[in-house]
Amino acid sequence: MPDPRYVKWADVMTGYSVEVQPGQTVAIWGEVAGAPLLREIYRSVIARGGLPVMLPVLQGLSAELLLNGTDDQLSYISPVDTFLRTQADVVISVLAETNTRRLSAVDPARQGVYRKARTELIDAFMHRAGSGEADWTLTLFPTDAYAQDADMDTEAYADFVLSACKLDEPDPVAAWVALRGEQQRLIDWLTPRKEVHLTGPDTDLTLSVAGRTWINSDGKRNFPSGEVFTGPVEDSANGHIRFSFPVVTSGREITDIRLKFENGKAVDASAAKNEEFLISSLDTDEGARYLGEFAFGTNFSITRFTKNILFDEKIGGTVHMALGAGYPETGSSNKSAIHWDMICDLREGGEVTVDGELFAKGGKFLV
Repeated sequence: MPDPRYVKWADVMTGYSVEVQPGQTVAIWGEVAGAPLLREIYRSVIARGGLPVMLPVLQGLSAELLLNGTDDQLSYISPVDTFLRTQADVVISVLAETNTRRLSAVDPARQGVYRKARTELIDAFMHRAGSGEADWTLTLFPTDAYAQDADMDTEAYADFVLSACKLDEPDPVAAWVALRGEQQRLIDWLTPRKEVHLTGPDTDLTLSVAGRTWINSDGKRNFPSGEVFTGPVEDSANGHIRFSFPVVTSGREITDIRLKFENGKAVDASAAKNEEFLISSLDTDEGARYLGEFAFGTNFSITRFTKNILFDEKIGGTVHMALGAGYPETGSSNKSAIHWDMICDLREGGEVTVDGELFAKGGKFLV
């Protein structure tokens, strides 16, 4: 008997997050621990007339390659990777890791080789998505590993995930549409304005968003979502910032990240933990030290930090920005093999002014 929670989840993802059309090739990618949801997504794609291609992933294969592969093997682009990025009409991804620290022993330089080899492919996919040629969405299936990272019982964590996705609402789509309207109000205010000034504990940063497009992230791609984001003018960031929450990526936790920007470039960086990995990632390529994204979190259903960026960057009252690749639809031209989101919590003493007008203070929007 199908679990009604996963049936509802799959229906919202295939009918709202992406609107699967008859005849579309739909790649369904996910780790096997998420099989209950992957199966319902497959069924839902069939019901909508799509052409499903299931691509289940066994746990630990990435670590096996990164630990033991040669540089040629790390740089090899499989036909499956090419299909996902350049051929599929729709890509639906389900994260379901059973060990979020599996890559912790991998040499960062080897991860750099792997990422660099895929820069062109990722860039092509971002342009396809930006132009409307392809569509995608991504969600996370609650596993013991994610619950442990969040210091939660797995069942409680599952409830947290469903709430963040608004799947506990009688009509989740209506709830997302309502959030879209609130976010559009913020975007309408931000769009004609040019300079953002961020201040808070150990933070004083300015950047330009002049001429850039703000995107209303309303559960269509990231699921859950709840943010408005853009691509800052590449050479505009100046000042310093401390990121309140740790970044958890590639099996490592990097804490107390502090960056100093001059004319858009992160010229100085430090971290209390895993600083070497931070510096190595910033040296991946030329674009890795420039901002590709700046965003405001608007999902006030997410109230706690869980060490997972899919949820944490959406926390209402926070700001996040990404070093590396920007989204072409925002106007960003920054290219990189990385896209690294980092979160600054404004709920404790932070404020944002835009063109000198107060936009947010203490995590609350004031416009």
